[in-house]
Amino acid sequence: MERALDRLFVTGTDTGVGKTVASAALLHAFRARGLRAVGMKPVASGCVATAEGWRNDDALALQAASDPVPPYGDLNPYALPAPLAPEIAARDAGVDVQLGVLVSAFERLHPLADLVLVEGVGGWAAPLTATLDQRHLVQELRLPVVLVVGMRLGCINHARLSARAIQDDGARLVGWIANEVDPDMERRDENFALLSARLPVPCWGRLPYAPGADAIAQARHLQVDRP
Repeated sequence: MERALDRLFVTGTDTGVGKTVASAALLHAFRARGLRAVGMKPVASGCVATAEGWRNDDALALQAASDPVPPYGDLNPYALPAPLAPEIAARDAGVDVQLGVLVSAFERLHPLADLVLVEGVGGWAAPLTATLDQRHLVQELRLPVVLVVGMRLGCINHARLSARAIQDDGARLVGWIANEVDPDMERRDENFALLSARLPVPCWGRLPYAPGADAIAQARHLQVDRP
């Protein structure tokens, strides 16, 4: 991996395709190469109240996979209680998600590490607010994008549409990761081969179906030596 890659955005073909699994594994893969790598979950819905404030499991997983360990408030500036689409969860909580707040949090994290990995919400086109899409954050911070593809029926269509949308929005798609989310998927290897032939960027790895697997173990299935 070139040292020039100091930031990354992880998106998915849909909700539930394993963005956090892939993101935590990526953080450990970068760390295994001797880099200081820190995660960020700008907006997270579905949080629980703790003595320290609202906390989200995905954001905590990124924090645990980070070195150095970032302050939670910078890693997850908007922790929304309801397990709903962020726009709805923010409205229910009376929270106005602001791009400037997200950018400022990223800028506080960036000096701490060689690479900051930002995990999005849902799929690429999932909005953050009525006027703020994830592409706006990606554009503002000049984040290269990695697409996580949940390997299940329909994934070829979802992956190709997502890749096209990312590029049409002017973002730089640099790679994709296959995540085996359906252990019963038929002709899995053939589907993977079709995706590899049709997506316009290299595959960074193929994560096996392993519920509850350690992120360090999953990191061994990834290659992060690409620009």
